[in-house]
Amino acid sequence: METLLRPIYQERASEANTLGIIYVEKREEVSPITDTFDSILFILTKDADQPIFTKHYTFNDKKAAMHVITEKQLRKWLLLGSNPKLVDWLINGRVVFDRNEYIEDLRRELDEFPINGRKVRMGIEFAKLSRRYLEAKLFFEQRNFLDAYTLIVESLHHLARLAVFEHGMHPEVMVWKQVKQLDPSIYKLYDELISSEESLEKRLELLFLASEFLIHSRIKEGSQHILEVLTLKECWTIQEIHEQEELKNYSVDLEVFIEFLVDRGFIFIEKKPTKSDEIMHRYYKVK
Repeated sequence: METLLRPIYQERASEANTLGIIYVEKREEVSPITDTFDSILFILTKDADQPIFTKHYTFNDKKAAMHVITEKQLRKWLLLGSNPKLVDWLINGRVVFDRNEYIEDLRRELDEFPINGRKVRMGIEFAKLSRRYLEAKLFFEQRNFLDAYTLIVESLHHLARLAVFEHGMHPEVMVWKQVKQLDPSIYKLYDELISSEESLEKRLELLFLASEFLIHSRIKEGSQHILEVLTLKECWTIQEIHEQEELKNYSVDLEVFIEFLVDRGFIFIEKKPTKSDEIMHRYYKVK
């Protein structure tokens, strides 16, 4: 298949805007890494009118996909962790074109995983975890066990990704395969939840008890980024927090995460008067 695709990527390589090209072949019969395609052409560009451009090709019973991604879009996906296939492509794919060692430098950066980038990723992941976990507990208390189950599985997935970050690595598509090696205690929780013969209510009850410690023990590292940002000012309104550039990536999970950290004593409330004698402004601060 690569021989057939070579003229396509050679044409792209001749363009001054192209930073690098990676060729990926599927490693299994049905491969989540390549979205079931036989081959992937992953092309990185400096900029483009479209941040994401995709084409599909076919030859006999084979199929291939070409993804042209801008550097800005790549950085966004890597920061948010919203496209885990990229890490596999970047690390394990075969480089067929590399302008000024751009991909080599990118691979080195991924391997080193600088602490600042890791703190941001852990903060965003912990914010997602706190939301799903709190919602799961609420549904459990309301005896909506199926909804609680769905959300606690999601929260365990975020907990698993946090464990991978703690080891200085990037979560892959098959994150549970990673976690089984890196943190067996989290893997055991997940395995018991889905395979236990206990009633669903009992499984959830036991999991909430066990996961509380695992989550609590990670609050300090998971909240490090947001707490460091909030020390830049003495007090913040919630609107100021939303508008802070480094915190925009927390998105819809931001306010729940703030309240989670208030409940845990990491963020404090300062009340300031309004024009009303009964209502106070609510400001947020860290010591």
